[in-house]
Amino acid sequence: MKKFVLKRQEPVRPDYSIDYEGLLNAAQLEAVMHQNGPALIIAGAGTGKTRTLMYRVARLIEAGGDPSKILLLTFTRRAAREMLDRASSILDERCRKVKGGTFHFYCNQLLHRYHDRIGFPDNFTIIDASDVQDVLHLLRSDMKLDRMQKRFPKKSTLRNIISASVNRGLSLYEVVESSYDQFLNHIERIEELAAAYRAYKREHHIMDFDDLLTYTVELLQDDEVRAEVQAVHHHVLVDEYQDTNAIQAELVRLFAPPNRNVVVVGDDAQSIYRFRGADHQNIMRFPELFEGTKRITLEQNYRSTGNILRVANRILEQAREKYDKKLFTERGDGELPALVKSADTREQSRFVTQMLMNLREQDIGLNQTAVLFRNGRDSFDLEVELNRRKIPFIKFGGQKFSEAAHIKDVLAHLRVIVNVGDALSWNRILTLIDGIGPKTAADLTGWLNQAQNPYELGSSGMVSESFKKGLLGLSQLLIDLKNEMTTPAEAIRHITAYYRPICEKRFDDHPKRLKDLEAFADIALDYRDFHQLIEELALDPIEATATETLEGKEDEPPLILSTIHSAKGLEWDHVFLIQCLDGIIPSGFSVGDQDELDEELRLLYVAVTRAKDMLYISYPVLHHSGFGDVFTKPSRFIEDFNEHLLEPWILTEEPPDDTASLPGNSE
Repeated sequence: MKKFVLKRQEPVRPDYSIDYEGLLNAAQLEAVMHQNGPALIIAGAGTGKTRTLMYRVARLIEAGGDPSKILLLTFTRRAAREMLDRASSILDERCRKVKGGTFHFYCNQLLHRYHDRIGFPDNFTIIDASDVQDVLHLLRSDMKLDRMQKRFPKKSTLRNIISASVNRGLSLYEVVESSYDQFLNHIERIEELAAAYRAYKREHHIMDFDDLLTYTVELLQDDEVRAEVQAVHHHVLVDEYQDTNAIQAELVRLFAPPNRNVVVVGDDAQSIYRFRGADHQNIMRFPELFEGTKRITLEQNYRSTGNILRVANRILEQAREKYDKKLFTERGDGELPALVKSADTREQSRFVTQMLMNLREQDIGLNQTAVLFRNGRDSFDLEVELNRRKIPFIKFGGQKFSEAAHIKDVLAHLRVIVNVGDALSWNRILTLIDGIGPKTAADLTGWLNQAQNPYELGSSGMVSESFKKGLLGLSQLLIDLKNEMTTPAEAIRHITAYYRPICEKRFDDHPKRLKDLEAFADIALDYRDFHQLIEELALDPIEATATETLEGKEDEPPLILSTIHSAKGLEWDHVFLIQCLDGIIPSGFSVGDQDELDEELRLLYVAVTRAKDMLYISYPVLHHSGFGDVFTKPSRFIEDFNEHLLEPWILTEEPPDDTASLPGNSE
């Protein structure tokens, strides 16, 4: 009788064309080669997070995965595009078939596909933060809440309250009690306004950013829809998981395929967006949400020198709740970071500008250097000094392109073509006409809701001689846009020709704004229709106006000034962190709240890890505040650092021109 011995069949390893072992370090390779089930990749600052995700996408496809069934969620569409572009360059064009984008972008796609399940038409439009404030202002006025004896919250505060309630899963009462207790006596009115806001959005077929997430969660409660959505996800990858809010964490759970192939990448130590609703606990609880999670930690830093990383690691040691990690590098120690003590803010500014001029003389470009700070106002004194010394700079964190009034004016004309029920956009374009105020605009908008031909504004019966010509001009423009099959770029040029005299009359800087509109028409060349242009500008706004992006390029790329929040994800050879004093880092408002204090610590960690070669941390001994001049001390987070971590530098006079005598420049 023959005996058969059963041998364990080893899985066949695909014949990879990419040398993953030669291109990745051990931890990165482990993350890229992870097979099935949930995984949490803790990626310390500068450890190649994007590289790891990019190679994982390529590896999944090389192993036979269907790219159209890979979902890659990031926090900007640009990040997703760049990642997939890079993956395509190392593998092939299949990588471009991966579903990549932000939570909001992907949710928007699902809501259009299943719009009938949530009771919205397919042509619903998305409103941005400033539009939300305009709607709340309109409703507040209609409800006469702006006439109350006791001050009622401003429209920006109302938006923050309502959004925080949605994103943090709290009641309006809980949000007001914790952050705006001065308005507790208005809580019933705030709740009424929030209900009116929800009704307004449904009536006019519009959604704000929060709605895109909450309606998707609601949609996926339907077992049939959820099964259909999960069936097209063989792998779910999430970038910057530490920045997710409660709803986004729930969406990751709902998107997860039955095989539980969910891999999230993030750094608990870079969770700094609590004010936007991000929950640091999401990344800490991920192993509980997905049982059997494999944890992989990336610690080899490719950005900073060893001495900078020692400061970063010492900051992290103070964290109350964290994943243990210790950043290291093969770049060498480099120079010791400096702790610069100045007499006052003015002297701090003179020190920074002198150092910048010295670095420039060594052929170190201004754009290789950044000055970081906790709050936008912390750089005001420095900006004065930079202007005095004629040092060009650009400040991060300004107004986004699509939030500028002239861009919103032009865009509003397209929005009413896409969604005739968009009362907010109708109000905007009607009030651009001389003689039409808010009351007349509201009356005309009311007529539009009942009209058979709403673009025939001249037939409304409410045409006054004072605005007849303007109203008929608008009517003709809209009819032309509706009837002629024009491209978005052609439409914007058409609207701009109509809008030009309005712009010239309303804005002193109209030449700059008209140049922006020319640039807007060029941007629109990349879009196939009005709806795509409107939605993608709302979901992924352009950062700066066209003329601002050109500043300094003709002569010399400018110095970067940036809040720490805006600098996350970026890096520079030389970094100056100014105003690093107790009461600013950490903020004086955070001292009584341990969670906020922990986030301030993480904020400092993010600032320090932006530096590649040299880091200067400075603070003025005398600080000018709203309470007068006060004596300060350095941030409590670095107060006990010895001279082996931070080289002390006390300014006693104008910094010398010879940078060799300054800390961090010894031979």
